[in-house]
Amino acid sequence: MGLAGVTGLALGTVGVAAGPAAGALGRPLTAADDRGGDRGTQEAGKRDDRGKDSEKKPTGIPVPCDADALIAAITLANARGGAVLDLAKDCTYLLTADIDGAGLPMIVTPITLNGGKHTTIERAAAVDQFRILTVDVGGDLTLNKLTITGGQTDDEDGGGILVNAGGALTTHHTTITRNIAGGSGGGIANNGTTWVKYSTVDRNTAAEAGGGIYSTGLLEIVKSHIDNNTVTGGNGGGVSALNSTVTVKGGSISGNFADNTGGLYVSGGIGTVTGTEITGNTARSSGGGAARAENNGQLTMRHVSLTNNTASALGGALFVALDSFAVLEDSFIKNNTNTGSVGGGIYNAGETVLRRTKVNGNQADQGGGIYNEGTISLFTTKVVENIATTNGGGIFNAAGTVNLNTATGTIVIKNRPDNCVNVPGCAG
Repeated sequence: MGLAGVTGLALGTVGVAAGPAAGALGRPLTAADDRGGDRGTQEAGKRDDRGKDSEKKPTGIPVPCDADALIAAITLANARGGAVLDLAKDCTYLLTADIDGAGLPMIVTPITLNGGKHTTIERAAAVDQFRILTVDVGGDLTLNKLTITGGQTDDEDGGGILVNAGGALTTHHTTITRNIAGGSGGGIANNGTTWVKYSTVDRNTAAEAGGGIYSTGLLEIVKSHIDNNTVTGGNGGGVSALNSTVTVKGGSISGNFADNTGGLYVSGGIGTVTGTEITGNTARSSGGGAARAENNGQLTMRHVSLTNNTASALGGALFVALDSFAVLEDSFIKNNTNTGSVGGGIYNAGETVLRRTKVNGNQADQGGGIYNEGTISLFTTKVVENIATTNGGGIFNAAGTVNLNTATGTIVIKNRPDNCVNVPGCAG
């Protein structure tokens, strides 16, 4: 792979890393180390007479626009305990060889890959199937301004990126797109810790769960867009979290598709969503077009819009299963549709609380707004202008308890053909 000739990289012999630069142990390698610069002039915290840091931010080691050069740089970084690597702008690093299931060496140290305008890492279309990156125990990978695309696995998780237990991934302003997993996690499969920040995960596909992201670890998504991903035979077209803690802040989960739960699926874990648009998602054969909590899952949503989602069974927007819990505050559940069953807006078989939330314009066969088989409590909430084909235009209470709490200002009006079925305190 031409390791010895790579620009900015120093090797003792081909395939064997030279000893780390002075002071480089225990911290990521930077360009200053590779140039042999004076460490004394690079100490953090050095200040000039005006009290400002006089040290310039270290730059990474440049990596030429060549896939072998990138492989060599990551190999050396792993050997030296980490590095900051600056990839070339207007460059596609086209990967052609499978290295233990990925196109690039497994990440086992702190490594940062800095991209720029039109910097892409891509698997070549005509080669064997492999993902782009694997982060293993001890690995801490940061991706800045990159596109990750074309990864594909036969029956394994993580079409684009796999984060194993004990590994960590952070993306900034990065796009993960058009990757395919034969297992779960078309874009990202996270079994460790992953932060997706100001990034886009779109048009990825998985066979089993998590078309965009599949997580069994700690997952935080900040001001990012998880859009237009697909699961061909499972759940969580956008995000699937299994016994995981997932936090979503801002951004969108939109246009995703799955058999079960088009948008966000939380099973046995804790999900918290704030200020996010969950819109235009589709669940083909089971409930929860937008979101679903089951297997003792806990889902809290604040300032969230669940709009224009579709399911063919049990909850056009939200599905809350038996023994699971959901809280929605200051949110909108609007214009969602259940095409073949009950609960155009919400299907609840567990425990659900709505506070200062509006449920309007939803449609289903029964329970256009809400279909309840568990316990649902409404505080300062409006259920307005929903439609049922048969009855329960606003709320259909099948077998559980509905607490309207009208003293707080909850109203159920202008629903068709009626407002409520089997709901005490609600005029039909």
